[in-house]
Amino acid sequence: MGNLIISLEYPSGQRLELCHGDLTEETVDAIVNAANAHLQHGAGVAGAIARKGGPTIQAESDAWVQQHGPVPHHQPAYTTAGDLPSRFVIHAVGPVWGSGDEDHKLMAAIHGSLMRAEQLGLTSIAFPPISTGIFGFPTRRAAGVFLAAIQEYFAAHPESPLQLVRLTIIDQATLQPFRKAFHSHISGTA
Repeated sequence: MGNLIISLEYPSGQRLELCHGDLTEETVDAIVNAANAHLQHGAGVAGAIARKGGPTIQAESDAWVQQHGPVPHHQPAYTTAGDLPSRFVIHAVGPVWGSGDEDHKLMAAIHGSLMRAEQLGLTSIAFPPISTGIFGFPTRRAAGVFLAAIQEYFAAHPESPLQLVRLTIIDQATLQPFRKAFHSHISGTA
């Protein structure tokens, strides 16, 4: 696990954590990949996951797209995690900034990932800051969407086997807006 920055516990006992670290080193049940619709894992988070996880992840991703077609925002794909310490990789397609209705699409990708984890019977999952890299989603805005989506999920699914959701961010420039959003949420000014 990365360096824990903030932990929020909800009335259901479910936890949301913000961590500084490398997503590919997380020992949770699943990590979320910030994927494109065709699951071609070449750059950014997707590239790091594919490199460290080995060829199995890309091969299973290609098979998924061949069987199911391009991945929509609300229904992430999943593969095994190859050589990574997690068991699964959930491939969520976030929006490209400027494509329209970006907040809704990001919310759908987050909710879809959480539902996919629940369907798989998982207890823990770690997300990167989906769409904030090459897809250009403003980081501060994405932080607000993440907090709202996860809080909504926990409120609607208090009996879910999913007990831990972690946001793992490797770079300080992206981490800072998320840290501020968490502090605002805690103080009730979000």
